[in-house]
Amino acid sequence: MGLKIRLARAGAKKRPYYHIVVADSRSPRDGRFIEAVGSYNPMLPAEHAERVRLKNERITHWISQGAVATDRVAKFLGKAGLAPMPVFREQPKQSAPKKKAQERAAAAAAAAG
Repeated sequence: MGLKIRLARAGAKKRPYYHIVVADSRSPRDGRFIEAVGSYNPMLPAEHAERVRLKNERITHWISQGAVATDRVAKFLGKAGLAPMPVFREQPKQSAPKKKAQERAAAAAAAAG
């Protein structure tokens, strides 16, 4: 059983509110979960104290049991100091220019300068 620490959506239409939960990876997003370990309210300003609330001791317990955080939750945990901050690339490798385009750009730069 793979454990995930992820967001489960709650709240009304156009008014999102998320519970941070520990769930089996096979469970649906808003379905069954094992334990709620925090909340996230994206409607609040970024610097507001109640925007992200975490139960630190329970999160460290679940991480020690092998739970893996999703990208968004890993960012929250990194800011809280509970886990290392995830590294995100500015530009995906897939969208980088391919080999021939890089050669053409280098040739154009050499001809211009």
